[in-house]
Amino acid sequence: MTDFDRILHYFPNLNELQKERFQALPALYAEWNEKINVISRKDIDNIYERHILHSLALARVFKPIKGAQILDLGTGGGFPGIPLAILYPDVKFLMVDGTGKKIRVVNAIIEALELNNAEARQVRAEELKNRKFDFVVTRAVASLEKLAFWTQRLYKRDQKHAVPNGLFALKGGNLREEIKALGKGNYTEVYPISDFFKEEFFAEKSVVYLQA
Repeated sequence: MTDFDRILHYFPNLNELQKERFQALPALYAEWNEKINVISRKDIDNIYERHILHSLALARVFKPIKGAQILDLGTGGGFPGIPLAILYPDVKFLMVDGTGKKIRVVNAIIEALELNNAEARQVRAEELKNRKFDFVVTRAVASLEKLAFWTQRLYKRDQKHAVPNGLFALKGGNLREEIKALGKGNYTEVYPISDFFKEEFFAEKSVVYLQA
């Protein structure tokens, strides 16, 4: 099974445009990584598993409706935002990061893929004054306690999904202490990614849903 076949194995209903976009990602990131290092040298050769498929684990937990607005907080090189924007072309994604050179790469890849439902900006969460979102997604950004604090004022009041507006975080390791540190008034659900994807890389990785 090739790396791209692994994506098709878990997501067999991709249309031709989605397939083309996913297949274009490794070369785009390899080219940009020579100029601006946004993915570790070790991971660039495993981009389908460690970045693309990892990002798509969120799709196993929730499916945003058409017109939903999602913030990718601390997007880094565009994960999980870019894979999710490919998968959900009818959903709007804003990807933000405090590091300008990373946002430069993300915008270049958005443009190369002609992802009209995605935009990237160099901005921090606390600077998003007038934007509200249905969900926030993150990967390896900060503790759940910090994420809860940063995102609590970013959610729309109107609820249009089966689950209340909130945060979906890709996390690794034992989360017991992080969840305990949240205190009362925060609701969490933990979904082991190994329930969805069988690769060893996902053995200790989870999606955490947080409603603050």
